[in-house]
Amino acid sequence: MTERLDGPRAPRGGGDAARGSSPGPDDAAGSPAGPHEDSPSPADAGTTAGTGGATGTAGDAAEATGPGTGADGDVHPALADVTPATSADPAERMTPAVEPEIATAGPAAPGAVRGPSRLGPSPTLAILFLLPGVVLLGAMVIYPIIYSIFRSLYDSTGNAFVGLENYGAIFSDSGTLTTIRNNLIWVVVAPAMVTVIGLIFAVLTERIRWATAFKLIVFMPMAVSLMASGVIFRLVYEQAPDRGVANAVITSVQGVFGSHNGFPDARPRENDQAPIAAQQGAVVTKQPAQPGKAVLVPLVGVKPADLATASTAKAAPQAGPGELAGTVWVDFTQGGGGRLNEVDPTEKALAGLTVEAVQNGQVKATATTGADGTFRLTGLSAGDYVVRLPQSNFEAAFGGVSWLGPTLITPAIIGAFIWVWAGFSMVLIAAGLSAIPRDALEAARIDGATEWQVFRKITVPLLSPVLLVVFVTMIINTLKVFDLVFVIAPGSVQPQANVIALEMWRVAFGGGNNQGLGSALAIFLLILVLPFMIINIRRFRRDNQ
Repeated sequence: MTERLDGPRAPRGGGDAARGSSPGPDDAAGSPAGPHEDSPSPADAGTTAGTGGATGTAGDAAEATGPGTGADGDVHPALADVTPATSADPAERMTPAVEPEIATAGPAAPGAVRGPSRLGPSPTLAILFLLPGVVLLGAMVIYPIIYSIFRSLYDSTGNAFVGLENYGAIFSDSGTLTTIRNNLIWVVVAPAMVTVIGLIFAVLTERIRWATAFKLIVFMPMAVSLMASGVIFRLVYEQAPDRGVANAVITSVQGVFGSHNGFPDARPRENDQAPIAAQQGAVVTKQPAQPGKAVLVPLVGVKPADLATASTAKAAPQAGPGELAGTVWVDFTQGGGGRLNEVDPTEKALAGLTVEAVQNGQVKATATTGADGTFRLTGLSAGDYVVRLPQSNFEAAFGGVSWLGPTLITPAIIGAFIWVWAGFSMVLIAAGLSAIPRDALEAARIDGATEWQVFRKITVPLLSPVLLVVFVTMIINTLKVFDLVFVIAPGSVQPQANVIALEMWRVAFGGGNNQGLGSALAIFLLILVLPFMIINIRRFRRDNQ
């Protein structure tokens, strides 16, 4: 280190070695040094002086030239910029003789002024890139909002200023109040159902082998427009089971668990010769019957299509003791020639009907007609009985649920909405589920938690930010729903299924031609949507930070 800083020193006179370190400031200032083993002896000093005074000792030379100089007076390169230590003041001795130059990458341009460096593009370039988006935003969002606020203060013609009268009409018209009620049902039911179903699908897809294929199938409705989805579900909800898929499934399941062979058009003959009569929807015998007797129950009015697979009726069998036997058939011969109240060879039987023996208002025995229309009521005691065909025999077969009726139209449309958006919810929740640390789940299982406890106390709390985003997004979508209601609901029940967005279009452009009230509905809908949009924006900013 000493040699690097002080440089090589010439040997002292008489072959002495150079000093081991540079002199300190006290030495350079000429302070008297004490006795030192390297100091020259008086003899050496005299010998040197006797040479004519041309040179002094090496130590005197070092002190004369100052620190950092060799015996021959050369200055060390490291101290070349320092003023020679000829002054007694240390600060003055260490003052640089020449201002050091700062190394630069190259010569500066004449007259150039250096300023603070800037990262990114210049403000002009940034404005040029933002300008198209700002213009589109102003033309398609800002201007329509401002104009709608202005237009909502005028009447339908746009000439007379009415103030807040249009806003008052929103809460005074019964039809508009129905739309607000329907929107409230949408906001309460649809977002919660979409979020819950998406959560269930996301959790279950982690445990099945073909998870990707399942997600693709569930997400596929997102590729279909809402208008097309409305057309699909308009067909699904058709009343007739041979056209509506929903009612076809329901009637098929109902047919598995129980068959209904009712004949809603069947009725007794309306004359005095008929042995039976209608009574409160049922069919009863006019005369009491006693055990051991045959009972005839002729009916008419059955459609030929309902008898296409019916068997030929047989005459009433012989009844034993304590029995009532008889036949239920269609007393009509095609082409004429039949006998009244008698079983003819070509007449059809009515199978599967329930027959009851009633005494004093109580049912004593029950039987079902066979393929040939015959029945047998057994276990009867002596006495008079009324043979009755209950009303259930003459009720129409189950034809499905009236999905498009005024009662179920709103739940039916909400079901279509869930079908469309469940895949979207599932994908977002599945992405959040994949980010949950698995060690937390495994630690809970090791501690003895059940799968339900892991799901309820660990999975759902960790997924709460994602669930909130999905829920708020669905609320915004339900407030803006238009296509599904417009397409699925028939014209006769649209007032019962109406929502704010559809009412806004109907009042302003769909025949009402009242753009003042339509603009007021638009601003009202905007006010409803804004809080949920602000919640989403704050959530996104918090996540980015």
